[in-house]
Amino acid sequence: MAENKQPVEESFDAVSRRLIGEHPEDELGKMLHRPGIRTNGKFYAFITKSDLVIKLPVDRVDEYIASGEGQPCSPRPGHPMRQWVRLAPANEQECAAYLAEARAFVTESGP
Repeated sequence: MAENKQPVEESFDAVSRRLIGEHPEDELGKMLHRPGIRTNGKFYAFITKSDLVIKLPVDRVDEYIASGEGQPCSPRPGHPMRQWVRLAPANEQECAAYLAEARAFVTESGP
């Protein structure tokens, strides 16, 4: 049976609206010309046409890539953004978990 995969745009939109409601310091914006979300001026996620891209510590990014769950974020081929990983959440719940992890990293990492 095929998995019912929710488009990343729908998941991101629903989860980001909830996050903004819960955290007034969060806001939508554009990162690399794509819809994103930031807190206190620091982006922690954005979407591409098919993926959610989140900011995490380098070791966590490496874990996602090594497991096959994530892919490097390389807007310029051959130049990956070290603290960013591309993920493909299957649904809103997965998207929410990824965004929560990224938000926690950005808010705990300081300026």
